[in-house]
Amino acid sequence: MKKARIRLPVLTAWVLALALVCGGGAEAAVYRQGDSGDQVVTIQEKLKRWGYYDGAVDGVFGSRTRAAVVKFQRTNGLTADGVVGANTLQALGMPVGGASGAGTSPQSKDAALLAKVISAEARGEPYAGQVAVGAVILNRVEHPSFPSTLAGVIYQPGAFSCMADGQIDQPVAESARRAAQEALNGSDPSGGAIYYFNPSTATSGWIWSRPLLKVIGKHRFCA
Repeated sequence: MKKARIRLPVLTAWVLALALVCGGGAEAAVYRQGDSGDQVVTIQEKLKRWGYYDGAVDGVFGSRTRAAVVKFQRTNGLTADGVVGANTLQALGMPVGGASGAGTSPQSKDAALLAKVISAEARGEPYAGQVAVGAVILNRVEHPSFPSTLAGVIYQPGAFSCMADGQIDQPVAESARRAAQEALNGSDPSGGAIYYFNPSTATSGWIWSRPLLKVIGKHRFCA
């Protein structure tokens, strides 16, 4: 009897601890309206890329993000509750466990996203031109006329042609990865530009009115 009395509290405590651990993991993998952070940015990026979301990629799970999640869930045969739980995370191609992405810092995510755009927009350009494209994007983050986050600048509607023509999803050139890191480290061959364009493919007459700062490869970099 003594042994039974000793084992029961120990077993009970062990079961409760296991339940807490399991429960905490599940809770960490659920995102709903009112949440914010890097995982919400990723959710918004994916929904925007696939045409479900047209709001700002700002990492804030607001009503527009919830509406996009509901639309995505309905299209994919999921429970349309606007809550991004395990099934919706799997459908989005995201880790289900809350700690799965814990080792990815915001800095490394920014570098990866910036490299994708540089590769898509400036693949084949001189290396200095690739760094300059990255610098333009970072200059916009600091400029009051543009969104204040890297993701916000990149996903701003109409800002970069690669977001519309699918080039953003092409394999990333190794030179673009290096160029992204160099731009993040402060290099700016563009001379402080906030615009760039290729004269042979530009369709906007307005862009020609921007003051020219540099020409690197096929791109004109402007203020």
